[in-house]
Amino acid sequence: MPASLVQTYRAFAYNNAWSNHRLLSACAGLDRQAFEADRTSFFPSLQATLNHIYVIDLFYVDALEGGWLGPKAWANPVPYPSIGELRTAQAAIDARLIAHCNALTDERLGAIVRVNRDTRIQAERRDRLLMHLFQHQIHHRGQAHAMLAGTAIKPPQLDEFFSVGEAPLRAGEFDQLGWSEEMVWGREEGEPS
Repeated sequence: MPASLVQTYRAFAYNNAWSNHRLLSACAGLDRQAFEADRTSFFPSLQATLNHIYVIDLFYVDALEGGWLGPKAWANPVPYPSIGELRTAQAAIDARLIAHCNALTDERLGAIVRVNRDTRIQAERRDRLLMHLFQHQIHHRGQAHAMLAGTAIKPPQLDEFFSVGEAPLRAGEFDQLGWSEEMVWGREEGEPS
């Protein structure tokens, strides 16, 4: 049986958090100088790129939750200068996004979200806004992944989404994140509860 759209968005939220966890865990092996070093990309460093992911997540997750933070989200483009601080903040915003997606229904998925752009109010369907947010994350994580390849730290695998039945391959990471297969995928039809 194919996944519902709601379940698909939930899976996107979990995969997003998992990818952030893997990338930021790898970056934790860098010293401060390597984390802040100028590199070639859209943003000039891993620090700037990964903080950009965080501030845009904050902007959109706040709007999805009905908040009115708006552009104040990026008033400080590097709110978390250290990788330790950033890992904690990103994990918290990822948890908020997962909670939001876990609360989705078909009706909520198609509902309009109002986004404070300061000079105007953007009205966007929730499903489209979520897709934009996930694409934004993927785009900039790819840039950070490429920058990480220019360091002594091996970039982690990010493009293979986990699937049902691969629990042993992810057991340690899922334990770190407090997740289970059922949380991500729900229970498959016919599986015992």
